[in-house]
Amino acid sequence: MASSQPKLTAAILIISETASKDPSTDKCIPALSQVFSDLGSSNWTISTTTIIPDSIPAIQDAVLKACDQGINLIITSGGTGFAVKDVTPEAVGPLIEKQAPGLVHGMLASSLQVTPFAVMSRPVAGVRGSSLILTLPGSPKGAKENLEAVFKLLSHACLQASGGDSRQMHSGGVKKLEKEAGVGGGEKVGGHSHGHGHGHSHGHGHGCGRDHGHGGHHGPKAHTAPEDRPQQSNDPSQGPSRRYRHSPYPMLSVKDALQQIDLHTPSPTTITLPVNESLVGHVLAEDVTAPESVPAFRASIVDGYAVIAGPDAPSTKGTFPVAMISHAQAGEHQKLQPGQIARITTGAPLPPGATSVVMVEDTILVSKTDDGTEEKEVEILTSEIEVGENVREVGSDVQAGDVIMRKGEGISAIGGEFGLLASVGVKQVSVYKNPVVGVLSTGDEIVNHDREGELKRGEVRDTNRPTLLTAIRGSGFEAVDLGIVSDKPGALEQTLRDATRKADVIITSGGVSMGELDLLKPTLERQLGGSIHFGRVAMKPGKPTTFATIPVKSNDGSRIDKVVFSLPGNPASCVVTYHLFVLPALHKLAGVEPKGCARVKVQLDGDVKLDKQRDEFHRAVVKAGADGLLHAVSTGGQRSSRIGSFKGANALLCLPAGEGNIKKGEMVDALLMGKLIGDV
Repeated sequence: MASSQPKLTAAILIISETASKDPSTDKCIPALSQVFSDLGSSNWTISTTTIIPDSIPAIQDAVLKACDQGINLIITSGGTGFAVKDVTPEAVGPLIEKQAPGLVHGMLASSLQVTPFAVMSRPVAGVRGSSLILTLPGSPKGAKENLEAVFKLLSHACLQASGGDSRQMHSGGVKKLEKEAGVGGGEKVGGHSHGHGHGHSHGHGHGCGRDHGHGGHHGPKAHTAPEDRPQQSNDPSQGPSRRYRHSPYPMLSVKDALQQIDLHTPSPTTITLPVNESLVGHVLAEDVTAPESVPAFRASIVDGYAVIAGPDAPSTKGTFPVAMISHAQAGEHQKLQPGQIARITTGAPLPPGATSVVMVEDTILVSKTDDGTEEKEVEILTSEIEVGENVREVGSDVQAGDVIMRKGEGISAIGGEFGLLASVGVKQVSVYKNPVVGVLSTGDEIVNHDREGELKRGEVRDTNRPTLLTAIRGSGFEAVDLGIVSDKPGALEQTLRDATRKADVIITSGGVSMGELDLLKPTLERQLGGSIHFGRVAMKPGKPTTFATIPVKSNDGSRIDKVVFSLPGNPASCVVTYHLFVLPALHKLAGVEPKGCARVKVQLDGDVKLDKQRDEFHRAVVKAGADGLLHAVSTGGQRSSRIGSFKGANALLCLPAGEGNIKKGEMVDALLMGKLIGDV
């Protein structure tokens, strides 16, 4: 790059459990910084260095944060080997929009000149937005040599990625480019490069949480070839003999899975709705101010008589003619004169000139009109009426310009919020759009639950779809029935494409395990260009739960992500994972806080056995006790296919993995799925 070019920025992200706890143990930042100093001090500025633990959400957060900041070059070091904690390629790969296999080849080819163990490294490289991303091994020597192998070409790559004029850059031909980069024709790019991650597998990254995606209105189209991007799912075309025997997806904790959902679920979108029943269930997207005062006029708060009181007025005690009548209805009134009173009803406007209202209880009737239908004279029995007594002043409830509701507050069906908005004359408000949720069942063995006749051998009634539709509507969201789709790749692909036009969130059940007909993951990745953010969760039930996003093009041409949850086919697993994972995503899309089921402490009314290996979400009935505590009773057997375990259940007990039992009387966390039941 010519010296006249502006300096490019770089971020160094170290991924290491050890170094994240004790930064003094890191040797990679100095080693990589030395490469910039030796080979590119005039062209580069290292804008940030970060050390983070081996965690997919943390790595993605750090990379996305650097991309959002417009960093030209993002380098990670660590986590590219085969160790259990090495997850950098799995974290970075889904973020890349344009693969750079040439850079990967350059680093590996140079490394192989040093050691055959270079084939054990798993680097990825590519472009996201205007940022170039490289993943290097965790050893200082290996990281340094890998970076040196391609360093002289990175300026040109970053200039192109940031929107530089390629035609102008290439105007002098390849020889000019080689001269500017400081490499000769046929020269190996890097001297010797050590591409295998060994020793302590450094890793960094703290998740940023921004969705990405691209596609078209008539079905998303990936912008990279399948052979150029990492694939994790089975290739159905290879047949059952070539399918994975073990899941290629890292086993995430429930906490990490929830972080991924929050990271990749789009932020809520804002719409304007009229103040009518359509508002119920929405959350305000901005503060609401009162356009009018309430009350808009001085009104009586009692039935009685409007009078003129005060130090300059005659005593209110005595007999007075009833000059006029004021009812709680629209109309004009003449001015009340000294020595006159006006009969007035609760809520009616005070006549001009009146200062106060005397309660009817403090008066007696003296005379009637000649026809006997109206009061003519009334005696007021007290002289202690003060100015403003029994009067509701203009704006005493709400002043025009007051903020009456805050951003983030919801409009409930109880009616109080709607009544407040209507009382001050608000005509329309800005709210978050509630997501539309489509529900799809997969499998040739699935039949509608209400189909007439006996089941044939191998057929299964569809319980998941009607159960999920009910749960979604019970959560306050619109649910669309997408039916049952066959276990055939083309049918599933087309159904999912159609679903993205109808729904913001798509929930499928079944087809996420390891069978050759479990096509959801490969269809999402290979045919729809989607990103699978996790495919396994360390929990019981619900281990194969899958969360993905599909890039599509909106009606206005912008790219947006549609959220996909592929839930297990077993009925209990399906319901548990809906409340645990899907509901928080729906709440985020709708602007609801806090997200997900309410977490409470409950006392066990019986022993509960723990699972040795996985956290368990145990179905239970929670009731309010006379002792002021919440009590939980297990619903019995918890097998994932046992939908009967949900009968009466209104909570999930959050049980950690471990040996033995949690004893009766102990307190545990529970997620409330429904209303509390009365006293036990």
